[in-house]
Amino acid sequence: MYDLFLGRIFKEIIEKLKNITLLEAVELVKDIEDTFGVDTNISAPISMGTNSEVLTSSQEVSKKEQTEFTVILEQVPGEDQKSKRLSIFRLIREITALGLKDAKELTTKLPQPLKEAISKEQANDIKNQLEEAGAKVKIQ
Repeated sequence: MYDLFLGRIFKEIIEKLKNITLLEAVELVKDIEDTFGVDTNISAPISMGTNSEVLTSSQEVSKKEQTEFTVILEQVPGEDQKSKRLSIFRLIREITALGLKDAKELTTKLPQPLKEAISKEQANDIKNQLEEAGAKVKIQ
């Protein structure tokens, strides 16, 4: 029974690992090394190329692939669309944990970053919510 349970957990982990990027995999290995105090450096020769070639390739991937994003609020509807503005203020409060007054003040000096260093999926979710409410948003 115990082996079946572990087998299922391992399969779930493998399925999740199939969906991460190379850069995320590198970060995961570093976290595992730090957490468990292990060294994953390979002492045997690598058939894919020299260590410097692999390192250069890894650096190129990390330059191309952005993993952290910032949601920037660019515009909210004018005073004539109070219901839309109120919806946007509520969303800002949920996203940033600001009070209503602070959320309203945030919209007076646009563009403003709302959420920083988040995943692409989170950034897109926030962007979609705000755009549905009538705001203009961009992701960097």
